[in-house]
Amino acid sequence: MTKIIVALLAAFIFIGCSAKTDENVTPKLVVGTTVADMKLSDQFDKPLTIKADTKKVIFAFSKDGAHICNDYFVTKVPTYLADNKTLFIADVSSAPSLIRSMFIMPGLKDFKHPVYILDDKTVAAPYRANMDTEKIVVVSVENLKITNIKTITSEKELILEIESN
Repeated sequence: MTKIIVALLAAFIFIGCSAKTDENVTPKLVVGTTVADMKLSDQFDKPLTIKADTKKVIFAFSKDGAHICNDYFVTKVPTYLADNKTLFIADVSSAPSLIRSMFIMPGLKDFKHPVYILDDKTVAAPYRANMDTEKIVVVSVENLKITNIKTITSEKELILEIESN
């Protein structure tokens, strides 16, 4: 019986990891475009509201990038991101749905800071398009328009980006 359960779990993980997304999408993270149309929710299913004074939107497309961000954010007051006019978006869409629902989403609910979620591959694809998804992507915004996009790899760079508003 144990072997059957392990085999089924392995099959679910394999199927989840091998699913492909449409790579011919129009990129959403492009200088000059708007971020006003993002329709995401946080880890508690609260819809995202992007304020006109938002200065940075941080995207973590990889597990490592998300860990760098969350490990830093948990050391700050829960309002740190809002105080710095910053949003944090974690892409969990590439994780198998079973892993996402059993481990990732419950773990995100432990955080006091808001984590907006990309959990659907179709929704995530335009944000991932043309991005180095192994790095943290920092999108600078002015009046809801993207003015700059850069990638970072460390907590030190993350702090500089957030606090240089």
